[in-house]
Amino acid sequence: MRRATTTPGAARRAWAAALACAAACLLPGCIVFTAIGGMAESYRRTGSRDVQAEYIGLADRSFTVVVTADRMTMASHQGLVPRVNQRVNDRLLENLYGIAQAGIPSDRLLRVLYNTPQWPIMPPGEVADMLGVQRLVWVEIVDYRLTEPGNQYLWDGVASAIVSVYEADGGLPDDAVFQKSIRVTFPDMSGMMQTELSEAAMTSELSNRLVNRIAWLFYDHEEPNTIPY
Repeated sequence: MRRATTTPGAARRAWAAALACAAACLLPGCIVFTAIGGMAESYRRTGSRDVQAEYIGLADRSFTVVVTADRMTMASHQGLVPRVNQRVNDRLLENLYGIAQAGIPSDRLLRVLYNTPQWPIMPPGEVADMLGVQRLVWVEIVDYRLTEPGNQYLWDGVASAIVSVYEADGGLPDDAVFQKSIRVTFPDMSGMMQTELSEAAMTSELSNRLVNRIAWLFYDHEEPNTIPY
């Protein structure tokens, strides 16, 4: 069988074609497209986006926030409920300033709730009347844990809550007009040992994520494009 051969002219044409392709990638247009692609990816990773409030009924109304949890959660994570209550209330007071009629400073709010221990079993409309507000944001923490059940050596935090809004000045003050389930986790990678992160840092970040997701429901805000929760 006759072996196929490549003529010198064909070889030169092949080399010329290869050089032309390489040179094309150095043209200004090719460089521009590459740069644009890189900038778009960089923006996706480092930029943010505007997110609108899901409930806007706090505007032009007085409001406050109350937070509840079951006895086991409160016993296992002492201080969690008042901490989340204060931080969400403070966040809404800060970001709805000049929009809502009035809110209750967190120190006075927590003092009233502490002195009225039966408030969690009261109808929402009565709680709102007791606090003197038209809108009551009721947060029920339904799950809060730092480790996976049965494995106390690895951090695997989960926080879940149901956020409801009651309009005390409406016709049905005990019926929620808005409700949203929230769930956040931390850390963002699996297999993190307790020796790698302190419990204080763990619960601080997990509760911070929960507070963000609750508060963000009520005012326009920015979120990073690659937010992990």
